[in-house]
Amino acid sequence: MALQSGFEDFFYSSSDGLKLHARVYGRGLDGALPAICLPGLTRNARDFHELALYLSSRASTPRTVVSFDYRGRGGSAYDPNWRNYDALVETGDVIAGLTALGIEHGAFIGTSRGGLIVFAIAAMRPALLKTVVLNDIGPVVEGAGLAQIRAYLERAPKPKDFAEAIAIQRAAQQGIFTALTDADWDRAVRAIYRDEGGRPVPDFDVALLNTLKSVNLSKALPELWPQFMGLARIPVLAIRGENSRLLSAATLDEMKRRHPRLEAVTVAGQGHAPFLETAGLPQRISAFLAKTDRAEGQHAA
Repeated sequence: MALQSGFEDFFYSSSDGLKLHARVYGRGLDGALPAICLPGLTRNARDFHELALYLSSRASTPRTVVSFDYRGRGGSAYDPNWRNYDALVETGDVIAGLTALGIEHGAFIGTSRGGLIVFAIAAMRPALLKTVVLNDIGPVVEGAGLAQIRAYLERAPKPKDFAEAIAIQRAAQQGIFTALTDADWDRAVRAIYRDEGGRPVPDFDVALLNTLKSVNLSKALPELWPQFMGLARIPVLAIRGENSRLLSAATLDEMKRRHPRLEAVTVAGQGHAPFLETAGLPQRISAFLAKTDRAEGQHAA
């Protein structure tokens, strides 16, 4: 039974025996494609909470939404071997979770790392994908943006309370997320940190940062155009933060040129990655997914 929070906790086992977690909103709704939400590198299912509530209960045709915690994040178990914090391993975990839920295909919404996992699914299990929303990620990942993320994570201060955590986040993103309200910042911080007796603690295994240390940012990162073109058969909505340093405007333009069914949105006053519950994005995403529902012969959302 769904809790008052609007979701159920779902636990399942990975192929190597880790206990993994996802949130399921609107379980059992069959009027539209299920939406599968995949977060960024250090993030978790809470990033999608407001969007998931909208898609599962406020859209004209509600849909089931599944929001995953990768291994070592959120409610999923930490891996004793940090080298398993790998996008391909996490792709296998997501596929295992969908199998356990009995989901054969859906609409995938991937933020940053989540978009890279979508690319991997396109290669490994393309039939799972009916439509895709890419949030501030593309086939060219800018090294400067990744370096900025790595530097922040490696040196992030340890706040003593949530008020200080909010102040730290706002200072770190000064001039980048200019469109956000106080309420937006509060939600964001409570998604990043778990509450341990009023003390905010980052909700991921710190060993995950070893994967960033191993990336040589003095060289250009590999481009993923073949992986991106694995999505050529399906509709794609690409969202970019106006101030993003990870996904460039030039890359987004090239994505539009190469993919004939791609729609693009640039979110003013936001960087990497836009908050999907803001700037009218829930309505835009719902309308985009509804077109795929109609193409699949289902009811409009």
